[in-house]
Amino acid sequence: MVKNNFWRDKKVFITGVAGFVGSNLAKNLIKNGAQVIGLTKNKKIKSLLYLDKIDRKIDLIFGDISDKELLKNIFLKNKIDICFHLAAQVEVGAARQYPYLTWETNIRGTYTLLEVIRENKRKIKSIIVASSDKAYGDYPLKKLPYKESYELKATYPYDTSKACADMIAKSYSSKLFKLPILITRFSNIYGPGQLNFTALIPDAIRSCLHNKKFIVRSDGQSIRDFVYIDDIIELYKLLSKNLYLNPQKFSGQVFNAGTNTKNKIIDIIEKIFIFAKKKKELKIIHREIKKNKTKGELPAQFMDYEKIFKYVGWKPKHQFSKTIPVIFKWYKKHLKHL
Repeated sequence: MVKNNFWRDKKVFITGVAGFVGSNLAKNLIKNGAQVIGLTKNKKIKSLLYLDKIDRKIDLIFGDISDKELLKNIFLKNKIDICFHLAAQVEVGAARQYPYLTWETNIRGTYTLLEVIRENKRKIKSIIVASSDKAYGDYPLKKLPYKESYELKATYPYDTSKACADMIAKSYSSKLFKLPILITRFSNIYGPGQLNFTALIPDAIRSCLHNKKFIVRSDGQSIRDFVYIDDIIELYKLLSKNLYLNPQKFSGQVFNAGTNTKNKIIDIIEKIFIFAKKKKELKIIHREIKKNKTKGELPAQFMDYEKIFKYVGWKPKHQFSKTIPVIFKWYKKHLKHL
């Protein structure tokens, strides 16, 4: 049953559709009657897109986000109304090891997509470009949460790639090109369907469920904010709809979103292991992380939602502690199939 008339028969293009957010967004939009065209690079990837058979309900295209001719053909063949640009190399560790590949995807991929849209004769009405809280770079704790007005001061490879893509999107939304673009800078997103086990929360849960040693790749003292996937999907829909209906107000805007909660990484780990009744394993983790040093990571990052609440009335509905049972249930059901 289609619940939201706005999305009925809208043609929506999602880059990075096989990613955690892309898969959940596609699933939601289909339920609301949208026609989803999705781009992903790899056919063989562990993804909610295939796990929930979402791929069978969308027009799925395999290819590289930096392939200009491919993107031209996609926009020529489809009368796309709304675009969500989510495609990215998202692993901070991989970016440190392979910065060139990260920059090719995150920077070149962004300007290639936006240039194709600019050149296309049919005018698209809403473009959401996903940046990141990491685009801000290193600010002292007393200056946090990040504000949209803050200068982007990224230095690490992943952070720099998102800052560059962010600025490119701003340029395309300027008076020169006038594309209807809105930029999002969100905190760490978590929830059911996240199958990237380099991410903290799914990695910790998998360790609990499989009774395997959990290796913390830091000293556990970094401060982060985690926002639930359902909140983010609703926010993406809300922002893209507002941009579609009121481009004069929303085009060129940047929006932060998080929970405005300062979580130490070790505190998140503790909540997961205590819920799983793994206090013995937690003692081992506490003993071992004292030897660790954090490399290439910002010490503190968290967001508020002040601006976005003023514009569209959004605020997060889910608290981390209350979502843990739901997440554990999902992974317990699906990990055996992975």
